Amino acid sequence: MRKGFFRRKVDTVLGVDINDSGIKLIELGRTADGYSVESYATRGLPARAVVDGALLDLDGVGQALLEALSRMRTSARQAAVAVAGPSVITRVIEMEAGLSDAEMAWMIQMEADQYIPYPLDDVALDFQVRGPSAQSAGRVEVVLAACLRAQIEARKAVLNLAGLVARVVDVEGFALERACRQDFASFMPGRRVDGAQWAVDAHGMGIACGLALRSFAE
Repeated sequence: MRKGFFRRKVDTVLGVDINDSGIKLIELGRTADGYSVESYATRGLPARAVVDGALLDLDGVGQALLEALSRMRTSARQAAVAVAGPSVITRVIEMEAGLSDAEMAWMIQMEADQYIPYPLDDVALDFQVRGPSAQSAGRVEVVLAACLRAQIEARKAVLNLAGLVARVVDVEGFALERACRQDFASFMPGRRVDGAQWAVDAHGMGIACGLALRSFAE
């Protein structure tokens, strides 16, 4: 069941934001005061290569990703990528406190058809306990995330075309929320980054930053 939406700390990964209009990549580092932008790049996509979060032209997206990657001059080859669009479903459900991950996974699998309007064989599921329920004593709030497996496989294929490996698959909304908890516009530009240009581009890099921050999750 576990497919990576909530996976814990990983080695350094590139944040790869693939959206309907283009690709945004970023590599972050850690500094004494926060984070640094080691490199980043953006690239437009062919028309209708991505529609409503669905990758329709894998070769076109893969080529654009490869071109963006070549501009970054990075040796990193592991990536964090996000799924998006109408096939991505998130829910907050309540479960009994004290259950193990295995017990929660079994119960979610048994009850998933209440939350997921797709055949379960076609869906990737993940979950994370958010904390005690505000409404019910002895219960916890659990965030459930699901998407069609085809979305994940398409993104993995595109990354492979550019020589990258999908280390993390996240949900776009979760990545943006993670970035918003940081003042990513103030991240220190690295030696390969034009600070003035980063100040201009930073506002559009939120999802990519949120994905790259998975490298430092505790």
